[in-house]
Amino acid sequence: MKKLVVFLTVILMMDLALAQTLEVCKTCPISSIKAALAKAKDFDTIVVKKGTYREHNVVVDKPLTIIGKNYPVIDGENKGEIITIVSDNVTVDGLHIMNVGTSYTEDYAAVRVQRSKNFLIQNLVLERLFFGIYIERSSDGKILNNKIIGDAVEEYNSGNGIQLWYSKNVEIEDNIVQHVRDGIYLEFSDFCTIKNNLSSLNVRYGLHFMFSNDDVYQDNEFSNNGAGVAVMFSKRIKMYNNLFKDNWGSASYGMLLKEINDAEIIGNTFQDNTIGINIEGSNRIIYKRNNFSNNGWAIKVRGACYENSFTENNFLYNSFDMAYNSNVNDNTFDRNYWSNYTGYDLNKNGIGDIPFRPVKLFSYIVNRTPETIILLRSMFIDIIDFSEKVSPVFTPDDLLDNNPLMKKVTW
Repeated sequence: MKKLVVFLTVILMMDLALAQTLEVCKTCPISSIKAALAKAKDFDTIVVKKGTYREHNVVVDKPLTIIGKNYPVIDGENKGEIITIVSDNVTVDGLHIMNVGTSYTEDYAAVRVQRSKNFLIQNLVLERLFFGIYIERSSDGKILNNKIIGDAVEEYNSGNGIQLWYSKNVEIEDNIVQHVRDGIYLEFSDFCTIKNNLSSLNVRYGLHFMFSNDDVYQDNEFSNNGAGVAVMFSKRIKMYNNLFKDNWGSASYGMLLKEINDAEIIGNTFQDNTIGINIEGSNRIIYKRNNFSNNGWAIKVRGACYENSFTENNFLYNSFDMAYNSNVNDNTFDRNYWSNYTGYDLNKNGIGDIPFRPVKLFSYIVNRTPETIILLRSMFIDIIDFSEKVSPVFTPDDLLDNNPLMKKVTW
């Protein structure tokens, strides 16, 4: 076995040593990318010089590096997919790709990676696209520092900016994705990292998970998206230090959690959303050191949510801190800061002497009859909230933060 590994390594090193650079330009002997691909050998580098190249269905079927110099334009003329990678060890870097074809039967992409490993897609500018970067049954790759700007208006005739399908071990970092259907979409894709991306102004979701496990997304911004971020039917997702803001609308939220188990939501900011987090059927999740500020609802729990813990979070000036549609509670709330807390701290230990009840009766009412929101600032609402606080009937009797903090949590 060791001899075989050594032999394959030697062969690879020989291929790399023999690799050549091919130049593509309008006045060069090679004037198209397809012609360069036909002439290139394994591990060669193709340098595409500045200019406009009207090409589509460019198939990369050997290990190569394709580098654009001064961002040459690859114009697909709306005829279909533009670049399709079907080989391991391919790099595409520094191209400006535009005019991907639109189809209701084919998911045409600016760049597709299909059944490949060790790919690198970086420093691309993608415009006027259907799908942007589509990773299909591939692994061990990187999608770095790309700018993906679509012109999507409606869901039915638009695609996603970055899509992963049945893929794993993919890093998605430092990308800007705007004006597509879903900014970043993962389906059946595990062990992926999504970091330092800006996903905004998208028709539906800034980020969308489906049936994907053991992924991490952190230090991203998701703002002004149609419905925020959705994480659905997945396990062991880690969500750290993201910003969810300005996701407004009757069906909008910073983040939707549906059938999520054994996850961590730590250090995030949910700001100026209709709903900070909308939760349904999600269990054993740690919510810690998150900021919920100026949302309509900070958190809406729609049922079947058990053994979750909410600790050291800041709830700041939300219209409602929490909505809860059950009178049974199996979740823990402890040591959170609530700007609506009016208790006192006689022994000056930083913890309120009176437990805080985050679910108000009026929140319960609005959750069932949305039209009653027009009464939000009336004195009548203060009276009914006080009556429910004294003698809970409609809200969970044991949904309490027994140790409410007197000062905001800092970290």
